[in-house]
Parts: sequence; C-alpha cells; structure tokens
Amino acid sequence: MNNKLLTKVMFGAVLVAGALGACKKSDNPVTEGPSGPDAWDRKYITLTAAIPDGEGTAGNGGTMAYAITLDQAINPNFEVSAIANGYGLRSQRTARVQGSANGNFLYNIQYTGTDGGIFNKYKVEGQKNFVDTREEVNTEPILGSSPRWVVAAEGIGVGVFASATIQASGEGAGATFVDVKSTAKIAVINLNDPQVTRQTEFTIPFTAAQTKDGYQIGRIDMPILNAAKTKIFIGCNLTRTDVTKLSTVGNNGTQSWSSASNQLGTATLVVDYPSLANPTLIYSTQSSFGNNGYRTMIQHLGDDGHIYQGTGANTTGQPHILRIDRNTNTYDNSYLFDLKTALGSSNNVAIRAWRYIKEGIGLVMYTETGVNGGYLALIDLNAKTATKLTTENQTDIGYSGRTANTTTGVTGITGTFSQFQNIGVAGDNFYVPMTPNGVDGNLYIINYKTKAVTKGAKLKNQSGSFYLGAY
Repeated sequence: MNNKLLTKVMFGAVLVAGALGACKKSDNPVTEGPSGPDAWDRKYITLTAAIPDGEGTAGNGGTMAYAITLDQAINPNFEVSAIANGYGLRSQRTARVQGSANGNFLYNIQYTGTDGGIFNKYKVEGQKNFVDTREEVNTEPILGSSPRWVVAAEGIGVGVFASATIQASGEGAGATFVDVKSTAKIAVINLNDPQVTRQTEFTIPFTAAQTKDGYQIGRIDMPILNAAKTKIFIGCNLTRTDVTKLSTVGNNGTQSWSSASNQLGTATLVVDYPSLANPTLIYSTQSSFGNNGYRTMIQHLGDDGHIYQGTGANTTGQPHILRIDRNTNTYDNSYLFDLKTALGSSNNVAIRAWRYIKEGIGLVMYTETGVNGGYLALIDLNAKTATKLTTENQTDIGYSGRTANTTTGVTGITGTFSQFQNIGVAGDNFYVPMTPNGVDGNLYIINYKTKAVTKGAKLKNQSGSFYLGAY
C-alpha cells in the first residue's frame, strides 16, 4: 500500500508529494495493495446518512454508508437502514463524502477532531461492506482540520482554504478600517494513488483599490477543473466591510465590522492547472451572491464544455445558475438561469443542491421562503425552463427545531436539504434520498429523458438522523 504523511508545509511553493514525506501509518493495511482508479462497471448506489452527536444535535455526529444494487434501489419494497446497519465512515463530524464516477470508491477527508484533515479511501463492496484501503494522506498542515474539498475531476481531488485579515488603526471598538488581505491555500490530491501532488499558498489578487474598499474572501469551496484540465475554478464567498464605519466588539470579545453591499458581482478564483500558478478573479454581472456552496457541489462541467455554476446555496434569494465559457475561461455574462423565474414562483426560492446529467439537463433540490418543505425540479439550462416534480414528504423535509440565521440565510441546518451532499447519477437516472429529520422516507429515481419519477427503496430513519447523499 501507499503510506504517505505530509510532515511539513512549505507555503508559497508548489511541491510534489515525494518532497512532503509519508502517510499516516496503518495497523490494518489492505492485503491486495493499493486500490488504483475506478476501472469497474457500476454495481452499487451508496447511500449516506448523518447521525446525531453525543449531545443529540441532529446530523452532527458522523456519517453512515450503505450500498445497494440498482435493482434494489428501484424497488419500493426493499428496505435500507443505513443508520442502524451501515458502515461508519471515519469522521468526528458529518463527513464530506465524495465518490468516483462509477460508484466503486468513496473518498473522505475527516472533518474536525483529532484526525481532522486525514484523507481516507473506501472500496464499495455492497451493503455495509466497505474496505478501507488505508491509503491515508494528512492534509491538515495545508487545509486545516475542517477542510473543504471535492472531486474536481475524475481521479483528481482539490482541497481549498481561505482566510481574511483586516488591518485597522487599532484594536477593540472605535478603530478605523485601513486595509484587508485575503489568503488562499490549495492542495491537489491524486485519488488513484493517494498523495498530495501540488500545493500552494498566495494572496488572493484583489486590486489595491478593492481591498481598501473592504473587499475580501474568507471562504472558498467547490473547485472544478475545466474540460481541457488547464484551469481550476473555485467558488468564493465574496464579502465587503463597510469602511465608513468604526469597529465594534462582538459578544465573543473580538473586533467586528459592519458589512457593505457587494458591487463587484459573484466572484470565482481561477488558477492554472497543474501548476496552481497565475491566480486571478473573474466576476459575474448577472449575480452577486456567493458560489461556494454548502457541502454540495454547485459547479458542474456540461457535455457542451461549459461550466455551470450555482449561486446562493442556502439563502433566500438569487437562485441563479451562471455559465463559465469553455473558450474564454471567464463568465459568459450574456447567460443567466434564474430558478425563481423558471418555476414561475411568487416566493423567493433557494437552490440547496443540484446536479448536471447531460444534454443541458439538471436536477435541482430547492426550498421556498415561508414554506416548510423541500422540492425537486428538472431544469433545462438551454431552454431555461424548470419542471417541478412530485414526491412524498416534500412538505416535511426536516426544517424544524432551529430558527433562521440572519447572516447566512440558512434555515433549519439540521434538515437534510441544508446538509445534502450529493445527487447520484447512473445512466439516464438521478438518485435522490429524501427523508425528513428522524422520519422514514424513500430513494427517488428520476429519468432525465422521460421525467418519470419512481419511488424506490424505503429508507428507515432514526431520531436525529437523515439521509444526505447518493453516490
């Protein structure tokens, strides 16, 4: 097997994994050796479910996985209890699970705790049988113990981290704003032969005028590679400090600042691949909210070569999908898909998760302001239309027990739609597990060509738990 552990981070440089040392040691290696790439036909759909922590906080205590065949998935009489009978993926908090294209491997970087930042790879063998390949990589020195990462292209994982530091005239309340500096870190992971192959750290390239006007990026996420594999596009939570106001001191005793409106538009951080050099920011004139998502991949590569990017995940406005042009690698500012307009809704809607499949068709999981539920819609990105689908339990998808966060717009973070991580795709079908918090539900299979919705396997649930992904 491969034993590689990053022992030191040399920021500002791009390093090969061999210069970084070896992996975390394992006492139980896989006897067959390294797992390699996913070279097998799909056998299973893996379902994941979040469980409560020791204090009973719903969905905060880790992730269980259970794999079923495609025939079992479409059978409404087949019962799945991933929470009671599944395999526990390594992670103190809800794991950020990723999967290979054919579904034969799961990948995870553990989230928080003693082993936060450790990458794990699992071979899917059906039901609760998952083989931990022990090809571990410690990304914590680069990405921290709560890393943001995704499969940016098949066999290629990309982890990212950003922070912003404000320079002020003094500490505490009453200080004036001087400037702000935003820093980004990136690590590329070879998923077939797990190791970090490239890493870098740099100052995010705002202009001097922009930083003095308060613009900053404190969180980045959801990186994706273009079709040519020459660029990585990274979603950003672009914010702006109100430089006209003095600082205050928050409840936690730290200096805080008022926010101002974003006049630049939705921003994406772009770097060259594989060098990770030449960072730049591109801006959309069609939308202005963040595109960094919330545990769900909101950027997808279309079969037309363009990248389609969702904005406003877990907010109550700007449910947009933007397009990054395959030829220019910048926003196509003539293009905008507005979900609210496409649905003809009188309420504000929010994209919670979405997935592209082919021929310009995608599936969106969304919520509406003032409506206690979550819904599915097939969208046509070329015709800019949306077709609302009908499922059971859609008026009770788990948004209870927590008030809205006025800063992020997140309502009911314990609900499956808020933490939903992956819509499965196999052949012409989408696979979506839908369970309210602590309530039984079903796996739904949606054919993108016929728009047929099939209620599949029954998903058994338990208090404080919900299903949040299909792979």
